[in-house]
Amino acid sequence: MDPKRELSSIDLGALVTELGRYEGAKVDKAYLYDDDLLRLKLRDFDHGRVELMIEVGDVKRAHAADPDHVADAPGRPPNFAKMLRNRLSGADFAGVSQYEFDRILTFEFERDDESTTLVAELFGQGNVAALDETGEVVGSLSTVRLKSRTVAPGAQYEYPASRLNPLDVSLDAFVRHMDESDTDVVRTLATQLNLGGLYAEEVCSRAGVEKETPIEEADEGVYRALHDALGRIAERLRSGDIDPRVYEEPLEDAELDDPDADGDRPVVDVTPFPLSEREGLPSVGFDSFNAAVDEYFYRLARDDAAEADAPADASASRPDFEEEIAKQERIIDQQEGAIEGFEEQAETERERAELVYAHYDLVDEVLSTVREARENDVPWEEIEETLAAGAERGIAAAEAVVDVDGSAGTVTVELGEDDLAVELETDDGVEVNADRLYREAKRIEEKKAGAEEAIESTRRELEAVKERKAEWEAADEGDDGGSADDDAGSDGDGDDEAYEVDWLSRSSIPVRSPDDWYERFRWFHTSTGYLVIGGRNADQNEELVKKYMGNHDRFFHTQAHGGPVTLLKAAGPSESADPVDFAEETLREAAQFAVSYSSEWKDGRGAGDAYMVEPDQVSKTPESGEYIEKGSFVIRGDRTYFEDVPCRVAVGVQCEPVTRAIGGPPSAIAERAATSVTLEPGMYAQNDAAMMVYRRLKDRFADQSFVRKVASADRLQEFLPPGGSEIVG
Repeated sequence: MDPKRELSSIDLGALVTELGRYEGAKVDKAYLYDDDLLRLKLRDFDHGRVELMIEVGDVKRAHAADPDHVADAPGRPPNFAKMLRNRLSGADFAGVSQYEFDRILTFEFERDDESTTLVAELFGQGNVAALDETGEVVGSLSTVRLKSRTVAPGAQYEYPASRLNPLDVSLDAFVRHMDESDTDVVRTLATQLNLGGLYAEEVCSRAGVEKETPIEEADEGVYRALHDALGRIAERLRSGDIDPRVYEEPLEDAELDDPDADGDRPVVDVTPFPLSEREGLPSVGFDSFNAAVDEYFYRLARDDAAEADAPADASASRPDFEEEIAKQERIIDQQEGAIEGFEEQAETERERAELVYAHYDLVDEVLSTVREARENDVPWEEIEETLAAGAERGIAAAEAVVDVDGSAGTVTVELGEDDLAVELETDDGVEVNADRLYREAKRIEEKKAGAEEAIESTRRELEAVKERKAEWEAADEGDDGGSADDDAGSDGDGDDEAYEVDWLSRSSIPVRSPDDWYERFRWFHTSTGYLVIGGRNADQNEELVKKYMGNHDRFFHTQAHGGPVTLLKAAGPSESADPVDFAEETLREAAQFAVSYSSEWKDGRGAGDAYMVEPDQVSKTPESGEYIEKGSFVIRGDRTYFEDVPCRVAVGVQCEPVTRAIGGPPSAIAERAATSVTLEPGMYAQNDAAMMVYRRLKDRFADQSFVRKVASADRLQEFLPPGGSEIVG
């Protein structure tokens, strides 16, 4: 039986009343563990120290914890925890409520200068959002941008759409919702009535109704019995008539006579009152549901840790090559679909541009009419009405208009035999609109080129997995009883070790933290071993050139404004260097680094141009009468150009010879990382993309605590370019 990992709506309803007992407690400090567990430390006059725990990851819970169950404070607080400390320190806990029948708890905190609301979303991906007095989001663990709702800093917080509350639904409404289903009783209760599987089964048991009764066979007596059973559960929750239970796995026959087995069995569930569906399972009673929930999740974490530390059998130590191969093949299928989509999109944009020119006079008449009206301060609504009236009179230009968007300053026309919709910006003329469409087609083609590069990278990764599988199988055939991990500790060629040590499947990876001088800059090592460093701001750009640029280094920069100073180092800062004939691969990796961390990425472009010069061509002396901003330089003489360099970075985890997060051009990172994720410019904010990368990397390692130590989302974010990103491989 799989243990419960998320509190249900009924569980939260039972918890709310008990958590309200801590009203008036003062907040001392906020902590964030593993990017999904929030801890608020409070002081209460009656209860002393109160530890409020809110977890929204794989486990979803919210309760006050016994201080003995709380882990030591983590290290440097991430930005979200810092924000909460600023807003909540010294604030009074003013109450908690459940949002309708949803798995959402709202915690209120009051302070003389400002009040704060914490919304804990204990469903789906999970989230915690901090709101100000107006309901505006100050910060959140994750940014949500959906058609139905938005949770993002600066936006008004939006709750999910309301759900039916089965605990206060009338009999008529209950019958109506049940009759809308075409399945059986228990599934209808679980989905249409929002009870979930366990409590749907419990209601059937308490009502004496066969769970698999088809809805078409359910009569008034069945519905009334079910509704009455729901009412009895609701009344117990409202009156506080609870009898909490923590349920455990049943004892095996061999354990029945073991007096020490009690209390060490794995837990499987926690409920506010005994359930018929859990009869036969050993259980432990508690005085409060909060205490039961705390004990349950404390023991669940202990059970998970014990399972993770359990020695694996020989078959389990073998990496799941088949799954990895299938995964890479799925990625290739998705990338091929994306390439086809880019081709279609680019072709459609070109067709739109050509249609604009083919219907030049009509488009010009539409744009001129709207522009003239706006110059005369005619409201957009009136413009739309005028165009609609013109269409009724058969005016061709007006008939072509199918939409007017005053907020965006655009009109949409349908052109050509297929009535292809073309959005036009009314402030621009025909040529500018057509050119914009051509540029959009080119931008999409650049994304296609990037996708083609990504698919080649994925194919190489697929081949590498197949090679590892073949080597593993060959080693098995000639195995003399030793293991890959045993061999990894012996002397030999370092390249052999890369194949022998499967870091992803190791149950424990020792942390070997580096202390390198260049880590405060942007940096990576090329696939040929040379260090590349870049500035994060104008001050660092100045410092790199003045302090760290050697005579035989190479200076890189982008053609576009807003790029970092990038140095390809011939030697370390205190080492003497000889002239170096850098390989073309090394130069292109440095150019890709310069482009990817520039404004090209922030502007969403798929590629950009970079140039390279010698150190003696870089100067802070401007031409007469000119001024140079801080962090900028004058470049004199010939330049070596690198054109159409893809905007692409990989972020991964290095395990040998040191352990740390690394990032840079994919071709360089793939050589050094145990595993990595590739990104390109996209829609996800930097912190959200970092969290997505963190979760993907963490899931690949058996030792997930290792990833949390060396490659947290905050550390990974340092390797992501400024602007939006999306994962492509």
